[in-house]
Amino acid sequence: MQGTGIRLPAGKEEMIPQSLTRDVVLWWLRENDETKLETLWQEADRTRKEYVGDAVHLRGLIEMSSFCRRDCHYCGIRGSRQIDRYRLSEAEVEECVRLGVRLGYGTVVLQAGEDPGLSRERITRHIRFIKSETPLAATLSLGERSDAELAEWREAGADRYLLRYETSDMALFRRIHPDCGTEVSDRIEFLRRLKRLGYEAGSGVMVGIPGQSFETLADDILLFRELDLDMVGVGPYLAHPDTPLGRAAAPLSLPPREQVPATDVMTTKTIALTRLVCPDVNIPSTTALATVNTENGRELGLERGANVWMPNLTPTRYRALYEIYPDKACAGDTAEECQACLLRRIASLGRVPGTGPGGRVRTADSRSNAR
Repeated sequence: MQGTGIRLPAGKEEMIPQSLTRDVVLWWLRENDETKLETLWQEADRTRKEYVGDAVHLRGLIEMSSFCRRDCHYCGIRGSRQIDRYRLSEAEVEECVRLGVRLGYGTVVLQAGEDPGLSRERITRHIRFIKSETPLAATLSLGERSDAELAEWREAGADRYLLRYETSDMALFRRIHPDCGTEVSDRIEFLRRLKRLGYEAGSGVMVGIPGQSFETLADDILLFRELDLDMVGVGPYLAHPDTPLGRAAAPLSLPPREQVPATDVMTTKTIALTRLVCPDVNIPSTTALATVNTENGRELGLERGANVWMPNLTPTRYRALYEIYPDKACAGDTAEECQACLLRRIASLGRVPGTGPGGRVRTADSRSNAR
């Protein structure tokens, strides 16, 4: 595989190969010099342009339900919180899908808390509607579901499934994600099952989880490549204040020099390194990034390796009830308002909206790695 052309500063003039080593990834995660980081930003953007082009693919998000049986220690819709919850009707979901078609999106994402009230049969009906009545790709993000459900939904036509593993440090994962009853979560194996079923598999991590070290984050980035993921979502850690982690003064703390900060710079470093490690994957510039940097967080993500935007199609009257974390960017904007804004912002970067489903187009290298 050819080198990317990125060089280590400060006298370390050897080329950094595309198959970045753990030591090099770790070196860049710890780097804070703005001049040196500019090299990383430029190379990530060049690699993005070479491998996935200038299109920014638009994937309309439909937040179907705020019910959740999980009790994750940072999430605002954790099952034990006493909050108002909602579940969209089937007709409301279909209207959101039609809106996505009218706005020219290539994909809709059916997202929810891990809600048993969203039955296998209901999700199958939604998938069949999307695939028979629209040109859209169908993406699911419904938590850890059974093999039988996943197989039926894939057979019905679902194209992609998204589930973040959040951190590859299993001890840290267990501290922030309690198991559900006797079930033991294994999200990495879940992603492998998705691949075997023929889904495009998407995952990702949170940056700055209390207790997350730079070494852990470097391992996360390299695991993206090992899993041969098709989409990677990276966002800063944001805990809802009315959760165990949100209320804790210094939860799961590391020495300050070892704790990964939940900042826009660290998040975009992770995006940039992900682009170099996995050059042909789809990478969104996330709402969480836009929330921690309200001025230009979304643009920074797109300038530093990302190529996907996920505008929200959920009716605005429900969005405050899907409060995973507070003050979410663009929460009060209608889908039409968001569309006008995002088109202006994409154009300001010299980029263009994507057309069609926007699935991963594998390079020869990624096909070889998958074998």
